[in-house]
Amino acid sequence: MADAKHTFVLVHGAWHGGWCWRRVADLLRARGHAVFTPTLTGLADKSHLMSKSIDLDTHANDIVNLFRWERLSGAVLVGHSYGGWPVSAAVEKLEDRVSSVVFLDAFFPRHGQRGLDVQLPENRARIEAAVARGDVSRPAPPASFFNVADPADAALVDSLTTPQPLGVSLTRIALAGARERVGKRAYVRTRGTPNAFFDGYFDELKAGGNWRMYDEPCGHDMMIDAPERLVEILVECA
Repeated sequence: MADAKHTFVLVHGAWHGGWCWRRVADLLRARGHAVFTPTLTGLADKSHLMSKSIDLDTHANDIVNLFRWERLSGAVLVGHSYGGWPVSAAVEKLEDRVSSVVFLDAFFPRHGQRGLDVQLPENRARIEAAVARGDVSRPAPPASFFNVADPADAALVDSLTTPQPLGVSLTRIALAGARERVGKRAYVRTRGTPNAFFDGYFDELKAGGNWRMYDEPCGHDMMIDAPERLVEILVECA
């Protein structure tokens, strides 16, 4: 039904935080939906918790514990970019509480992979060098990396992004198919930012025929570039 109310859990990507969903969250709440925008440990408003102990399991548990303490069920779980990793891991523990899962220009990891395994060669080299130096995190790139179009929005992104914990790229993910058993599944590709990995996920899922697919012309940070369109998609996916 068009007027049905849903619960959305929006999980940000690398270097971002719950702040990036503000426009989308405001629009969804104006329609009467419940919206949660957790910040993953070590980032943004939780940047004071940055630690070498943060790994992918930490971020998956951020999501799982939100569901537990907020008593969420029947939720639409959305993962943007890196957020596809902790969302995929969290669904293994939340399968019966998630009614729809949406990957927004996101990684779609396979069982046993690490974030390090799906990086362009130059990015992988940077991560490996940082690990060898004993770094805890890697600095945020400029907003131009995400193809944020509006200068004011780019300035906002540059002012709020924070370093990404390195440990999350070194953890092998354990998946047993829960993600594919969620009742409603969607993948959104934003073509404004080239990424061969995301193109591959899109083509594979589209060919499988079991996912709702969206092909959008905006930049990588769709929640900032095109929040109204993203809200339309999320409501359709619910």
